[in-house]
Amino acid sequence: MVDKKDYIKRIADDLLALQLEAAGVVVVEGAKWCGKSTTAERQAASMIRMDDPKRKKEYLQLAQTDVEELLVGDTPRLIDEWQKTPQVWDACRYIVDSRSEDGQFILTGSAEPVDSSQLSHTGTGRVGWVKMRPMTLWESGESSGKISIAQLFEDGFKASAAKEFTLREICYLICRGGWPKAIGKTERVALRQAYNYVDAVAKREIIEVDEVNRSESNTRRLLRSYARHQGTQASKGTIAADMLSSDGQGMDDNTIASYLKALKKIFVIEDMEAWNPNLRSKAAIRTSDTRYFVDPSIATAALGIGPADLMKDLNTLGLLFETLVVRDLRVYAEANDGQVFHYRDSNGLECDSVIHLRNGHYGLVEIKLGGEMLIEEGAANLNSLADKIDTSKMYAPSFKMIITAVGQYAYCREDGVCVVPIGCLRP
Repeated sequence: MVDKKDYIKRIADDLLALQLEAAGVVVVEGAKWCGKSTTAERQAASMIRMDDPKRKKEYLQLAQTDVEELLVGDTPRLIDEWQKTPQVWDACRYIVDSRSEDGQFILTGSAEPVDSSQLSHTGTGRVGWVKMRPMTLWESGESSGKISIAQLFEDGFKASAAKEFTLREICYLICRGGWPKAIGKTERVALRQAYNYVDAVAKREIIEVDEVNRSESNTRRLLRSYARHQGTQASKGTIAADMLSSDGQGMDDNTIASYLKALKKIFVIEDMEAWNPNLRSKAAIRTSDTRYFVDPSIATAALGIGPADLMKDLNTLGLLFETLVVRDLRVYAEANDGQVFHYRDSNGLECDSVIHLRNGHYGLVEIKLGGEMLIEEGAANLNSLADKIDTSKMYAPSFKMIITAVGQYAYCREDGVCVVPIGCLRP
């Protein structure tokens, strides 16, 4: 089991504990290497690893003949990489029904099942989900946590000194990413984690997810193009054209769709849905998803660049800083029963992120590297969007916030827009 002395507490710890009280089966899903198994193991009373090389064949055979035998053990029983034996799903549901108790099983998976047709039950009423992502700056100890998302919704904003980053440090945090194994390592070793991750995706993971023999070179070219379109609503056609112009080889839309579907199934990419508020104006809301990797380091590794390269390209730095902030906001939002969306309308008005809670309250967020001109631009966007919202049909925004890469203080402007360096935030 996990050595508690070496464990870095995760935001998902509390979410998992809550779900174990609310559901018979809890599915913990997310990208490989983000810490799912380690987190789940801390709350499990017994466990079985379906990808154990010494016993994998035995487990697969047992899943075919007597799957319930795999589930015998103290509860909560952890079934790690359960998607390799999808028969486990219905067996867990059956046992939960017969026992009529919550907190019976934890299923961790870094991909969706290869053959979902073997899942005859949706899990409604028995299953709860926890999404895990690479570590936020709060979890890795690089945010002071002076500004809490929960407090912004509940108590309003309070000015605070920030843990100030240099732009070079932000570049490093983007390239290192939130992989638990990278935390505390030397820079050279930490940066290698993301390269190893991209190598694994291109060489094996994209093939194993659904047993389709995809090309490693095509995967790498697609990942590079996706990296160049972080934070945009680029279509598959746009990505195909970019691949053709950049690498001299194209892929048709259907092939790109197949690759993107596989990358989503292994949680490499996590696009952001559009927010659909009630507006006073008649502007049409754009519904295309915004393109994001689950961690910004995937983009830099796919492009083959490091912190020094980002320092020379502020445009790319701005896009990938946005990916880092979105990663953290998604984790912080889920800790507060919320989700993160983006907004764009037919008049060209955009908002990088909207944190929307289940209770209907929401906050508007713009993401900028810093500097007076960019902050003014972000504030104008936030105030314009806030003025368009029909508050007779929905709440007014709980806060309007610009998240910056650098800055000494978190402060509130006269127009009510909060300016918060990323090194201040926590759930």
